[in-house]
Amino acid sequence: MRRTWPAHVTLIAGALVMLAPFVWQLIVSLQTLSDSLRVPPVLVPSWRWENFADVFKTVPLGRQFLNTVVVTVAITAGQLLLCSLAAFAFARLRFPGRGAIFMVFLAVLMVPQELFLLPRYEIMQGLGWLNTLQALIAPGLFGAFGTFLLRQFFLTLPTELDEAARLDGANPLQIYWHVMLPLVKPGLLALGLLSVMWSWSSLLWPLVVNTDPEQMTLAAGLASLRGQFQTNFPILFAGSIVASLPVIVLFVIMQRQLIAGIAFTGTKG
Repeated sequence: MRRTWPAHVTLIAGALVMLAPFVWQLIVSLQTLSDSLRVPPVLVPSWRWENFADVFKTVPLGRQFLNTVVVTVAITAGQLLLCSLAAFAFARLRFPGRGAIFMVFLAVLMVPQELFLLPRYEIMQGLGWLNTLQALIAPGLFGAFGTFLLRQFFLTLPTELDEAARLDGANPLQIYWHVMLPLVKPGLLALGLLSVMWSWSSLLWPLVVNTDPEQMTLAAGLASLRGQFQTNFPILFAGSIVASLPVIVLFVIMQRQLIAGIAFTGTKG
């Protein structure tokens, strides 16, 4: 214990630094507008709980919450299905150019996502999907990172499983669904949790493709609370807390599975 106390002190200090913005967010969300603008800042909340109710009056937060749930569930389901299919093909099937195609997939991870904004917007405009939920869902249904993550899991499984399934007359899709997929549950959980967090907090694309408040997600709806000359920070921070709670609760419950799933991807190249 004596040898490890410096590490514990360092970790506790780091945790406090990480928690400081969340504590400040909670304090401001319970203050009046005048208190939130004071210099030096007021460190004691005014306990104005009405700010949380005022958020729902300022923006259609209930509708935006539902939009976020629909978008997150759809994107997560698409990521799990499509990425696992592609990962299974890259890891377990043999076909010409497999390595080269996979390198192209990995190259996509090196391209900044902002470069895809204009092409994606033009595609959505051509389809007539602007200000719709499908414009938020379609671009996120598949990803190179999810394919790479699940491919690492498939590579760890012994090849004897494939051979035994083929001897029993199973085709590749049956091997994928009945044999391989149940064995990569840690990877599916990790990818699912990451997809939920990314989809829930996505901001730039929802701001670009949707301008109707009724079709916005929570992140975009809260961003609209920032005024040109003045921002009601207590209401904005109260809305941010409401929007963050579901993801925080999910992460606290599933953090072990997430960490284990990500760590396991490095066990085989």
